[in-house]
Amino acid sequence: MIDRQEHVYVNDRTAGATTLPTEDADQQARQSLLALRQSIDNIDAALIYMLAERFRHTKAVGELKARHNMPPADPAREADQVRRLRDLAGAARLDPDFAEKFLAFIIKEVIRHHEAIARQSGNGAGTNGQA
Repeated sequence: MIDRQEHVYVNDRTAGATTLPTEDADQQARQSLLALRQSIDNIDAALIYMLAERFRHTKAVGELKARHNMPPADPAREADQVRRLRDLAGAARLDPDFAEKFLAFIIKEVIRHHEAIARQSGNGAGTNGQA
């Protein structure tokens, strides 16, 4: 009898598992699925904490802008960030279009926060420009 065991691997081109010609192949597949999902859940948690940290910093930027009567947004900064993140996405083998859409969503939310901070500070710095 040949001794076979399942090997689960994830790399930059494929993710999957070899199959076992035994009765417990389904059970092993379920265990592999659970392990992969646990890793995904951990990454999701890290993303949430990183976004929270990012928004703490952008809140400080909004408060600084409001104190100094600066516009809530900065188009030049946004364009630089889009270029930088597209390059990073390419290097990370992530679709640059997806990275740009994700950044646009974040920037829209940041600007909304900056506008609210400006209104609350009473300086009404306007809504033109980027974060």
